[in-house]
Amino acid sequence: MSLVAQLVLVAGLLMAVLFISAWRRIDRANASLGLAPATEPPTGDGLGIGFVANFFDTLGIGSFASTTAYVKFRNLVRDELLPGTLNVGHALPTITQAIIFTTAIAVAPLTLISMVAAAVAGGYFGAGIVSKLKRRSIQLGMGIALLIAAAIFVMKVTGVLPPGGNALGLTGGVLVFAVVVNFLLGALMQLGIGLYAPCLMLVSLLGMNPIAAFPIMMASCACLMPVGSLKFIREHKYDKRLAIGLALGGIPGVFLAAFVVKSLPMQWLYWLVVIVVLYAAILMLRSALQPQPEGEQP
Repeated sequence: MSLVAQLVLVAGLLMAVLFISAWRRIDRANASLGLAPATEPPTGDGLGIGFVANFFDTLGIGSFASTTAYVKFRNLVRDELLPGTLNVGHALPTITQAIIFTTAIAVAPLTLISMVAAAVAGGYFGAGIVSKLKRRSIQLGMGIALLIAAAIFVMKVTGVLPPGGNALGLTGGVLVFAVVVNFLLGALMQLGIGLYAPCLMLVSLLGMNPIAAFPIMMASCACLMPVGSLKFIREHKYDKRLAIGLALGGIPGVFLAAFVVKSLPMQWLYWLVVIVVLYAAILMLRSALQPQPEGEQP
């Protein structure tokens, strides 16, 4: 293993430890104030969807849309808790993905570091806003974001997106543009729109090898999700039991996809994802347009 790969491995493990430690510390503080139960076991739904969503996430599908669709179908959590639950629950599996792919695929260091840093800054900015939004605003935002995600998947499966080039890095104004866009994607991720598909589209449009998108998008999410998640945890704007289930179920799904399955015929699966994403978008927008329960803030 190269020195860079060793540094990535150590940094990833350290990030996971720091995130878990901060999560427990903040959660205990909330429990001492009576804002949250001290201990809660993970849900079976969380374990199951965490495994499935992160299995396909590792293959480049993304985990947010599929998790949102399942949660809405089962009515597992209130809509205003969904963005926080997605970010907190999928953070550790995504860190696992980042460790695997950034140690296996070479990308120009300046491109990787600058785009990841931009995503983290965007995630921190976005989480501060989303964690304070009212239910209807989150429903509308997530519904629109899911429609955008569905459109990107349709473009991908129909071949509208460019195949990409051979570059493994960016320079000059093109790199600046990529950094600005990744900042915006990091902010939007806090609302529940996954970063994977739009990041893959971005690097392909800019002439990079699409395989280079994997370490960029996974490292971006692995760094921004813990940062943003701590805001949601501090505000107690997430479902703890479901988030723990997503994390515990997700990590084995990542290892199975990365080291055992490695690849699947994805064309039919993308169409299935489009249907699932549209279903989740319709449910979310319908909820936003319905009268809110009396006595609850919209």
